Amino acid sequence: MEKLKFDVCIIGCGPAGFAAAMRSYDFNNHVCIIEGNHVGGAGIHDGALSSKTMWELSKDFAIANRVDRGYRASSISVDYEKIRDNVFSAVREKEYQIRSQIEMFSKKEDSNKSLTLFEGWGKFSSDKTVIVTKYDGERVEIEAKDFIIASGSHPRKHPSFELDGERIISSDHVLNLKKFPRDILIIGAGVVGCEFATIFAEFGQTKVHLLDSQDRVIPFEDDDVSDYASKMLENIGVNIHHTASLRGIKKYEKYIDVTLDYKDGHTEVISVETILVSIGRVPTFKKLGLENVGITITDRGLLCTNEQCKVDHNIYAAGDISGHNALVNVAEMEGRFAAKAIKDKIKFPLRYRNMSTIMFFNPEISAIGLNEKECQKENIAYKVVVYKHALVSRAIAMRDTDGFFKMIVSDDENPRVLGIRAAGPQSAASIMYIATLMDHDVTLSDIMKTVHPHPSMTEGIQECIRILLDKSIFKAEAFPQYVKFKSWTPNK
Repeated sequence: MEKLKFDVCIIGCGPAGFAAAMRSYDFNNHVCIIEGNHVGGAGIHDGALSSKTMWELSKDFAIANRVDRGYRASSISVDYEKIRDNVFSAVREKEYQIRSQIEMFSKKEDSNKSLTLFEGWGKFSSDKTVIVTKYDGERVEIEAKDFIIASGSHPRKHPSFELDGERIISSDHVLNLKKFPRDILIIGAGVVGCEFATIFAEFGQTKVHLLDSQDRVIPFEDDDVSDYASKMLENIGVNIHHTASLRGIKKYEKYIDVTLDYKDGHTEVISVETILVSIGRVPTFKKLGLENVGITITDRGLLCTNEQCKVDHNIYAAGDISGHNALVNVAEMEGRFAAKAIKDKIKFPLRYRNMSTIMFFNPEISAIGLNEKECQKENIAYKVVVYKHALVSRAIAMRDTDGFFKMIVSDDENPRVLGIRAAGPQSAASIMYIATLMDHDVTLSDIMKTVHPHPSMTEGIQECIRILLDKSIFKAEAFPQYVKFKSWTPNK
């Protein structure tokens, strides 16, 4: 068996692993990366990039089908195989950017740093060595001073039935479909389930059923945001089965019968061609050989890390396997942080509270910081304003006024932003600057010094701040249907 030495060995080349590798490279290390599945991980394949490419294509198709803007496209059609080819093209483009950079910085004579990729499965044999089994069966022993586990996650299986990858699928199998299903049941009304419901409904070729075991989708968000998401899903034809549980399924040659029990006691049987299971993700760790280095998994199936992403004296973890939000930006942040921790280069601790997220519904919903439920749970006094796009000139010009901005600030003498939600066009781009201001603890009065361009979507945020400071141009009293304001104080 060939034996090789490196400074840092990273298991997994998804968002966390690749970010950790590049930051480790910055610190003049010889870095080994081990990937047992796809270079880029779920951040590219069967995950973030692939699903968002599908979402963008579905959105374009839906816009082309609109007939309320003074123009009409005729004879428009859609081909699933060509859609799939487009998605594969996007995936390959990003994967080969990663591969190109790794090859660019591969080991060169007399270089004090390098990147080396091994494609195969890595398993700890000791706290200093990992055995890589390549695809062709060849084995290599990797010795390193430090290790970062970034092995990611995979879709959670349904407890009642097996996935076959063809008719009963997870997000890993969506691109295996040969055509649009006639009808589909999506089990799970979290972010990913709602995103796929949006995608299939927007293409207009599939009758979409969404199974929601609770009384509202994305239940972790405030009720007004959740209700808005439900309304938008229903507007594009998604049939949401609230407070329903799946009793069982029966597979036939061309369809699947699904029996649903509802909280109010009634039962319904529906027939679908395809079932998509979207009930979360679980960490991938079974092939790592953690028992060989004395590392145990928590009751939740995660690796226990400290504030420096450390699992053991020379073993770190980043990304989905560490148990924080399964988001690409979180994984990259943790991967980079772990690389800095190894070199004792940490200047400030990890911060998760102001992590921005985008939910790719119709339209997209973006979020930063706390919502009302979280403020109340933590007994934080706050003021909140909701400013609808019906008053935003740019949204009016776009003929797209169904969205809103919702800003939550502290209820004190010098209010600071606690959180913001935005739904509608350009939502993520509109609120991103607020995240920077939140990280720097900037007050509302200081934010007011910035004058926004006109017409722009961010003028809606500008007006939110003005309302909270009682300085707005458009007053809540004049437009109660478009502007909502309230405050909340913990019970003393």
